[in-house]
Amino acid sequence: VELTDNGNLNETVYLTFADGATGNQGLETDPGLTYNPSTNILSTTASQANYADLAEKYVSDEEYLPGTIVMFGGSQEITIATEKTKAVAGVISEKPAYLMNSGLTDTLALNVALQGRVQCKVKGNINKGDMIVVSDVSGVGIADNDPKLGTVVGKALQSYNSEEVGTIEVVVGRL
Repeated sequence: VELTDNGNLNETVYLTFADGATGNQGLETDPGLTYNPSTNILSTTASQANYADLAEKYVSDEEYLPGTIVMFGGSQEITIATEKTKAVAGVISEKPAYLMNSGLTDTLALNVALQGRVQCKVKGNINKGDMIVVSDVSGVGIADNDPKLGTVVGKALQSYNSEEVGTIEVVVGRL
């Protein structure tokens, strides 16, 4: 079989699979799994993901570590969140299950978890199920079970009790 580059053609092609890794094998296609080389779009249905959050890339005013709570503002789209802000954007995600706006190539385009489970920097006494808002330490959450509208980062999935900054898993986007 002769292979040719058709990366510029606007056509649907079907990915081909072999029955085995070596030797003389049969070839198969799956009509539910297609690719268009001119648009770089792979069409299929995902039934699972290795990670647990939905994130979107936003341009930040500087680099922030995963788990940092960010807000809309600063000199770019997002910046580190400050105490009790009503402009909470989300939490910096290390490995999102699904990443929107992934084509954003700015060097300071960071993955911001908008929904799902993600590690979050916290301090203080937090019980599983507590609502998390930004503390007096920028980018770090605390428990607040009577928060103001727009200040909630998410809900704690783990308990924590220390005045030192640590990380716990939270569900972002859930009130």
